[in-house]
Amino acid sequence: MTDPARFWDPRGDRYGIPTYPWRLAPPHLATRRQFAADGLRPGGQDVAAQVLWRRWRGLGVAFLYDRRLALPKRAPTAAQRAALAKALAARRTCPRCRTDVGYVLRRRLGCCLDCASDWELEAA
Repeated sequence: MTDPARFWDPRGDRYGIPTYPWRLAPPHLATRRQFAADGLRPGGQDVAAQVLWRRWRGLGVAFLYDRRLALPKRAPTAAQRAALAKALAARRTCPRCRTDVGYVLRRRLGCCLDCASDWELEAA
């Protein structure tokens, strides 16, 4: 197990920006995923700090942003929702039989499982 003091640099002297060990960052800092889970976004702010941890190969890093400067997530427009629905439907539509098969087609086959021949299925 690594020593948490190795990554403790709240002033940013060693790493250039404030750095904390895994699970020891101040509560007002959060990652993009934590923001997304709370319905927030960084809103153009710069990285406030980072979390470092030891991984099997090298170091893991997660950038942190200040919650106090976060903005609410933007809701997609009707046109954006329609474009996304159209793109997802295209991924489910078989080019051979032209039906929406209800699942995303495998790129390797290029068609639905009903249209694929036995040798195509074996090769995939």
